[in-house]
Amino acid sequence: MNLNLRQERECKYDAVSLGEVMLRLDPGEGRIRTARSFRAWEGGGEYNVIRGLRRCFGMNTAVITAFAENEVGMLMEDFILQGGVDISLIKWMKTDGIGRICRNGINFTERGFGIRGAVGCSDRANTAISKAKPEDFDFEYIFGELGVRWLHTGGIYAALSEQSCETVLSAIKTAKKYGTIVSYDLNYRPSMWNAIGGQEKAQEVNKEIAKYVDVMIGNEEDFIACLGFEIEGNDAALKELNLDGYKKIINRAAETYPNFKAVATTLRTVKTATVNDWGAICWADGKIYKSKDYRGLEIMDRVGGGDSFASGLIYGFMTTENAEIAINYGAAHGALAMTTPGDTTMANKREVEAIMGGALARVQR
Repeated sequence: MNLNLRQERECKYDAVSLGEVMLRLDPGEGRIRTARSFRAWEGGGEYNVIRGLRRCFGMNTAVITAFAENEVGMLMEDFILQGGVDISLIKWMKTDGIGRICRNGINFTERGFGIRGAVGCSDRANTAISKAKPEDFDFEYIFGELGVRWLHTGGIYAALSEQSCETVLSAIKTAKKYGTIVSYDLNYRPSMWNAIGGQEKAQEVNKEIAKYVDVMIGNEEDFIACLGFEIEGNDAALKELNLDGYKKIINRAAETYPNFKAVATTLRTVKTATVNDWGAICWADGKIYKSKDYRGLEIMDRVGGGDSFASGLIYGFMTTENAEIAINYGAAHGALAMTTPGDTTMANKREVEAIMGGALARVQR
């Protein structure tokens, strides 16, 4: 496939993301409702992808986001610095001390175990990035003068507020103007869209965004809820959500939006919170490519697995422009990321490529 990526020599960044970065508070093996202490991490659907590209795959990345200018914002900045992601595109916003003007988002996450599923409880209304306007970021400078080869953003950020919908569109339109490849993860969250118009608003926004996307990522619910694809009453494959059903969904996405260069989705069968079957498929150049299967994958923390899939997929596309290789980078990286705690990856490229090649979980000495 030919993505027509911008040349490295003309761009400061290999990739940037646009979205919210939250403080994640994790009760470890326990539960939010009974915890007396929490471990702190950073995380966010769009940011996790760009951090994976930097930390696992060694690419030069930056995050476009906004923080309220207070101690929590500085803690988030410190986490991002530890991950090696460039912070120079972050917008710092004045606040009033108690969060009436703007605040920083918090996400409580418990991992789940066995028959008890993972639980997330976020506190993210009126955050700095949800209030940020297109003019708060100089997109002409970022994509035109600095140069960016790849922009990643997604439906979680788009759902934060009416304002964030506009900011996403401004960013991707400017990125396309300068030849930057755009990827977008639909990441449908009904609870986030409910306050700004529900599924109808989600479809209005995402159908417009989809017109500018090169690589679209999502699961079956995302494509149905965000892009309005209907499951036909007599279509058993779609109803059962088997492999043929997934293929039909992503083929339909590619037919509906001819600007898509690739469409990808993860394949997950949840057996318990800690054991899943895992894999992925991708449409590109009129063909479907399937990753290696990871059956009975044991999971420590599933949050961020899809984001790590996306960063592996993007790395594969950027370095090989080969959809079959890219989908296997994505599936392997997502699988590894779910074996460690926190939203973000702790894997490196050597480990990902070893898993792609069939490495076993033996002790390495």
